[in-house]
Amino acid sequence: MQTPHPAPPHKAALVLFSGGQDSTTCLAQALSKYDRVETLAFDYGQRHRVELDCRLTVLTEIKKQFPHWAHKLGEDHQFDMALLGQISDCSLTRDVAFEMEASGLPNTFVPGRNLLFLTFAAALAYRRGLQVIVTGVCETDFSGYPDCRDDTMKAMQIALSLGMDKRFLIETPLMWIDKAQTWQLAEDLGGKALVDLIVEHTHTCYLGDRVHRHDWGYGCELGTKTACPACDLRGKGWDKYKAS
Repeated sequence: MQTPHPAPPHKAALVLFSGGQDSTTCLAQALSKYDRVETLAFDYGQRHRVELDCRLTVLTEIKKQFPHWAHKLGEDHQFDMALLGQISDCSLTRDVAFEMEASGLPNTFVPGRNLLFLTFAAALAYRRGLQVIVTGVCETDFSGYPDCRDDTMKAMQIALSLGMDKRFLIETPLMWIDKAQTWQLAEDLGGKALVDLIVEHTHTCYLGDRVHRHDWGYGCELGTKTACPACDLRGKGWDKYKAS
């Protein structure tokens, strides 16, 4: 009986990189694992479009502060997904208050967003010769989004691999950890320097607030009626991380 050859190791990854805490942590992990890492962002008319500017600063700072990762960083890509913003009637694409819908989902849910992002990411990865697609979705500490679930990611991996006749791996480093553990993962990957970089330069706030500076970074004034759920999660995660 002939011994099957082992599958070749994955060497190149595409990170869905918005410039927030989660995607920056995922990028750091990808840089620690793979020989070549490219990044992809989407402009879909989000209220917090400032994240698209912040992400470029984060990439510059990573290259500057982590020279052992800098040579692995490949091309950065940004796709115009304005149509998604046009058909999405939610608080991430409209100037409306954050609230729960009758469906039980928060109105920050953008229907189809992650499904479309992964499809376009796979098309780019196919062309660029990248075997792994990395996304910061999370089922442990998320807002109830059905397109962040582990089952959804597994289904997308199968569908994209079959539909493009290329075996993709969708990697979700944050799937089973909470925000405090995400901060700890950043520290484990890049020490205090990476944590400080995330605090100072990443953007998570759904309102695009780059005025109010907290210990955990820029964002909403927590405790107010208008504070966004992303800042609430990030702030509480920071407190738990610092207390551990």
